[in-house]
Amino acid sequence: MSKKEVKTNAMRILDRQKIPYEYEEYECEDFIDGIQTADRLGYDHALVYKTLVTTGRSGQHYVFVIPIEEEIDFKKAAKIVGEKSLEMLPLKDLTKVTGYVRGGCTAVGMKKQYPAVIHEAARELKYMYVSGGRLGMQIKLKPVDLQKASGASFADVIHS
Repeated sequence: MSKKEVKTNAMRILDRQKIPYEYEEYECEDFIDGIQTADRLGYDHALVYKTLVTTGRSGQHYVFVIPIEEEIDFKKAAKIVGEKSLEMLPLKDLTKVTGYVRGGCTAVGMKKQYPAVIHEAARELKYMYVSGGRLGMQIKLKPVDLQKASGASFADVIHS
């Protein structure tokens, strides 16, 4: 009997939009950060991006997809999305707002479609890795395909 393929919400959306992707599952019981994930899977750090969820002063949520070794520049990011200021969404609210857990959060297939921004450096990549929608899963896809599936734009949102 073959093992049944487990599809995440993100994967179902990519399938529905006929967006090609590959995924890799790995043992992961608890949250590990993107750098540890990349090291565990042997991925080039420059190709692995993390998904951050923020809240603007208006109360609106925003999603930012940035390189794992970088930090978000809240001033730049706020300006891009037209907010006076942004702060990280409290971790206790992550699942309630997105439907995903820490370490399994991805810009595709959240409970609601929030405005999303992918750091502009991704545009130059042939492919990138992002969380696959649950702990222990990474998805490999073209940055423009992530943009299409998440409704994101590209902009500079990290510290220079």
